[in-house]
Amino acid sequence: MESMVTLFFEFREAVFAGLIISVVCSILGVFVICKRLVFIGITLSETATCGVALAFILGWPAFGGASLLTLVAVAIAAYPYETTRIPRDTVIGLLFVIATAMTILLVSKSGFGIIEVKSLLYGDLILASGNDLRVIIMVMIPVMAGLLMFIRPILYSFVDREAYRVMGGRPAIWEAVYFVALGLAVSAASKITGPLLVFCYLLVSPTVALLVSRRFNTVLLLSALTGITGTLLGYVISFRFDLPTNQTVCICSCVILLIAVVGKKLLACFKTTGISSRALSA
Repeated sequence: MESMVTLFFEFREAVFAGLIISVVCSILGVFVICKRLVFIGITLSETATCGVALAFILGWPAFGGASLLTLVAVAIAAYPYETTRIPRDTVIGLLFVIATAMTILLVSKSGFGIIEVKSLLYGDLILASGNDLRVIIMVMIPVMAGLLMFIRPILYSFVDREAYRVMGGRPAIWEAVYFVALGLAVSAASKITGPLLVFCYLLVSPTVALLVSRRFNTVLLLSALTGITGTLLGYVISFRFDLPTNQTVCICSCVILLIAVVGKKLLACFKTTGISSRALSA
């Protein structure tokens, strides 16, 4: 308890920034999994990191460089590849390779010290500044508000694109809106989270929620709660044992996922055993 109080008062900006990022990215991740485009999470994260490296070299704001390259990647990924011979996953994979390689090349020529390089490549939530928090609030709160406002057409576009088109909807437009929102959120978070933690929020938290419930509203809520729980546990454990914060949050989130998987299996076994017992009694 004392560790939590000390953590909150000494690193208020880091705690609030981490909680906002965890909620927004965890909810955005539900749509990524529904669309079966899991790889786009790590691709946009790597692209944003490449943008941050470019911004540092050119003297730009980190968010400016990250959002510029991420929105370019979003424009490429959002193109309707259904009519082309190259599938979307292939294009996303190519973007990942290019972004990762360019990040290393930029860092190698930047003259950064080892601390700056580690911070750029891996991020560190605990070092979030007041300016980082302001950027996150100014970007992520509107992104979350817009997503909730247009959640129905975006969901229809992702779950059954053709049916939504038959109904008179415009799935391509709503997919593009979502990808832009995702790109902006990832760009805002990338400076302090690094690619790994953003990918964790986009993947692990929604997976836990989808294991526990099939109701979409409940899945959104559980995904956000999973992100919050993993983040708080990661903060406390990393602070208590002097561990890297981002990686600790990732491990805590994966432990929550493991608990959800084991719990679901045990519940299924208990139900099967109960049914068998009632059948034998009859």
